[in-house]
Amino acid sequence: MLRKRIIAASLCALLSVTFAGCSLPGRNDTQDQEPAAAAAFDGTEYIKISEVTEDGEDIDVAGEKKELLMSLDLSLSVPTYITKVGDYWFIVDCYHNKVIYSESLDTPIQAWYVMCDEVIQPHTLASDGKVYLVDDTENNRVLVYEKYCDKFVNSQIFEDIGNRPHFSVYDENSRTFYVWSSESGEMYLFKHTDDSTRMYLTDIRKVNEISNTYVRSFTIIDDEIYFVSGLSSDGSAPRVLVCDLNSFKVKKSYPVPDEIAGMVQMTRIEDMFYITISTDITGNQDYATLIRTRSLEDLSEGEYEDIYSEYFIGGGTPYNISQVGDTYFLTEHRLIDHQIWSFNVQDGSIINVKTIF
Repeated sequence: MLRKRIIAASLCALLSVTFAGCSLPGRNDTQDQEPAAAAAFDGTEYIKISEVTEDGEDIDVAGEKKELLMSLDLSLSVPTYITKVGDYWFIVDCYHNKVIYSESLDTPIQAWYVMCDEVIQPHTLASDGKVYLVDDTENNRVLVYEKYCDKFVNSQIFEDIGNRPHFSVYDENSRTFYVWSSESGEMYLFKHTDDSTRMYLTDIRKVNEISNTYVRSFTIIDDEIYFVSGLSSDGSAPRVLVCDLNSFKVKKSYPVPDEIAGMVQMTRIEDMFYITISTDITGNQDYATLIRTRSLEDLSEGEYEDIYSEYFIGGGTPYNISQVGDTYFLTEHRLIDHQIWSFNVQDGSIINVKTIF
């Protein structure tokens, strides 16, 4: 872990940027009341401050340059994540190297607008409604976007963020953005102050037990963080780790069978864990599926329910599950005719399964 540096308070003058015409939300406007679960970040203790992009320095120029561009792609290419922030739906279109958005899921893909196309194989988007973080996986970067006069502008950037940052989450309780470096076992924590959108890298935490394992994602549940099983380069047996959210010390370890070793993501729905599987321990996608279990302890005994072929018929590779309201969305790849599903869960029953795209 890098040692935090105490930066002189005078540098906080960098936090606020004033622009003519429209103002970026959070730069100068009065902020909404933040959750009381965590103390506000004051901008004085951090590892690195974001680099402001050319568009971020001159937002009016950005407004002229950044026309509203439509996606134009007739279909998605390995969609990895879908979510909704405010009035807009966002899809991370990984192999098209872009993030697209629309006000309606009924909009044809080619008519969605491009939020971000400065990345190579992004995987997720995280937002607190003021800033939008996109993991630029193959460039080892994090890009920060802000909405300005109906346009999304790449205003800030962080270079050298681990090895293939792969999964990002905004945790409202701690007011923190968590970005996972999938091949180094490191978590990068980002924050901004209440009165500014200028982002800071505030901490880097490491889980040594999986520093040599390709781990695609994590899940925060209460005061714990769950890391899915991945493919190890040092021969370590596959397992799910549960760590303390504050210290990142391992609290529990759950071994998993080789056939579900290449997990993608875990979601807690009602009283069950839903886990997407990409490959077995050898990297074979023929084992791709979606399972659920009431207890992670049962995984080692093969006591889990395989629900993919029953509810999501087609045989692709399920990826991430996200939630908007009471509806869950599943992205998948290897298939063109259905790449994003929606479904609901009611008292353990999976209902209303639909193909969105």
